[in-house]
Amino acid sequence: MTENPLRILLVDDHPLVREGLRALLTSLPAITIVGEAGNGEESVMMALDLQPDIILMDLYMPKLNGIEATRRILQTSPHIGILVLTMLGDDDSVFGAMRAGARGYLLKGAGKAEVLRAITAVAHGEAIFSPQIAQRLMQYFANMRPVIPEQAFPDLTEREREVLALIVDGKSNTQIADVLTLSPKTVSNHISNIFSKLQVVDRAQAVSRAKQAGLG
Repeated sequence: MTENPLRILLVDDHPLVREGLRALLTSLPAITIVGEAGNGEESVMMALDLQPDIILMDLYMPKLNGIEATRRILQTSPHIGILVLTMLGDDDSVFGAMRAGARGYLLKGAGKAEVLRAITAVAHGEAIFSPQIAQRLMQYFANMRPVIPEQAFPDLTEREREVLALIVDGKSNTQIADVLTLSPKTVSNHISNIFSKLQVVDRAQAVSRAKQAGLG
């Protein structure tokens, strides 16, 4: 952590949660609690006035939710590190908080060591997520695949463009079948159709044609 105590603002609509966090954090000499807010609107005003180093931000709150509060705070004070601490682990909440600019995302119930590690990471400008959230993010990005625009190969069907994109991504027939939930036989048929329509004889030539069209 930094030489000077980290100045932290607690934002949660449940007093008991704030009390527990305050008890946890004030026991550490490197941390100072500069304020507490019970809703999103209060957090925006207090962040502007107090300029804390870090905000521990709940998401589901009255008047203004934590995602919108995060967005407004960072519009005027982009240097503040916002660490989400919430019960919400759904994709909309996770990606909404990330898009708003949150540097970290923890689920309530995280242990003392995990919370302190996250605060330290955010203080150093790093991004950090609870194990459950990190696993979800990894799965999300693993499932992302390149997209071939229709105008690039208008003769291909939508499914054939999906298959071609996965070929460019280096996927085998079996992997393509898994990703698209198709049988290996169906994948083979799609690939044969792709080769015929692109007038190529193998995967390498198909990849080359796709890259010429701007993919990859």
